[in-house]
Amino acid sequence: MWDTKVAVAYLDKHARSASQGKCAAYVRKAIEAGGVRLHRHVSAKDYGESLIAAGFSVQDSSILNAGDVVVIQPITGHRHGHVAMYDGVKWVSDFKQRHGLYPSESYRRLKPAFTTCRHP
Repeated sequence: MWDTKVAVAYLDKHARSASQGKCAAYVRKAIEAGGVRLHRHVSAKDYGESLIAAGFSVQDSSILNAGDVVVIQPITGHRHGHVAMYDGVKWVSDFKQRHGLYPSESYRRLKPAFTTCRHP
């Protein structure tokens, strides 16, 4: 059974102040701490299918809830893309993101496609 509060608390506790290059592992572990098992992927960009298979559904990103997960497609220099979870205030991956869902200036400049998923 999915527990958003546990997943968010796990991610907030383990996230660092700067990127570790391990967003997929950190977010996956948080989701699993919340009670949902995911198929593992090397690339963050590939987690959309696993989220859907685990009961998440694609959501409009204009209204965010704690526990929402964003899967961002790759850009030049970041071939694995990015994944993060919204904690109710900010986006968190392997670090606490200070500038919204895009994790770095290059992502913010290029604005690659993304999908936001939510577990019911």
